[in-house]
Amino acid sequence: MDISIVVPLLNEEESLPELCDWINRVCNENKYSYEIILVDDGSTDNSWNVVEELSRANTSIKGIRFQRNYGKSAALNEGFRAAQGDVVITMDADLQDSPDEIPGLRKMIVDDGFDLISGWKKVRYDNTLTKNIPSKFFNAVTSRVSKIKLHDFNCGLKAYRKKVVKSIEVYGEMHRYIPVLAKWAGFKKIGEKVVEHRKRKYGVTKFGWERFVNGFLDLLSITFVGKFSKRPMHFFGLWGTLFFLIGLGFTLYLIISKFISPEFNLTNRPVFYLALTAILIGMQLFLAGFISELIARNAPGRNTYLIEDKIGL
Repeated sequence: MDISIVVPLLNEEESLPELCDWINRVCNENKYSYEIILVDDGSTDNSWNVVEELSRANTSIKGIRFQRNYGKSAALNEGFRAAQGDVVITMDADLQDSPDEIPGLRKMIVDDGFDLISGWKKVRYDNTLTKNIPSKFFNAVTSRVSKIKLHDFNCGLKAYRKKVVKSIEVYGEMHRYIPVLAKWAGFKKIGEKVVEHRKRKYGVTKFGWERFVNGFLDLLSITFVGKFSKRPMHFFGLWGTLFFLIGLGFTLYLIISKFISPEFNLTNRPVFYLALTAILIGMQLFLAGFISELIARNAPGRNTYLIEDKIGL
């Protein structure tokens, strides 16, 4: 199969028929063998009934329905697990991503040899104050921390080589950091393509200000996990050693001072409490490192989601 199009959705009953017709038209015009995987993230409207109707009319359309709302990352993760195409393309269900971008994205993966292509909505139709300015700041920080030169990490329109989506796990709210996850998994050829951003035609946005706060917390998490998930003792042990040596240095200073001056009162000195605190912190960090090593080496599978129904899978 040439392409899998994974579409996470939440309360998008109005846009789904138009989106699927558009994708069908583009894929048929380019003679692609394809599948559309619609992942219903706990919609409370008529979205799942629409997915069922679309699937009955076109067997290339498949559906996954969550029992409740888990979030976009969970929807993408399950869509990636189900995808069979050589190239996997993700897009939002609100018609702000254009399916006309599919051939260009696929070409950059198949012909140009990229592992991942991220869309860049260079011209946006969002409110400047509430979205554009925070988004630019967020992307600049993420690019600097991750050393990945992208302008729009959070763009829902992306293309992947199949091996990429089968090698990463998207959880929590990590969907905005998929390029970072791919980099940590060993996929270095990550590119960018300017894509069309369309005005919202139906419904309302599902994201608010809290996504920026959560985004920076997730960036810290993914940076730590990417570097130290397989060797947590390297992090905790380093800082544990540093604090322990600082405490040991203060302790030696106190002992030497006591020998030089017998009347020297150890417990009345602030240095005594600094030494005690530093040694205790160092020991706790070492303990945290040992426990993390045990967890990392014996962790069972995670991120299992309750799926209420499936179509065609």
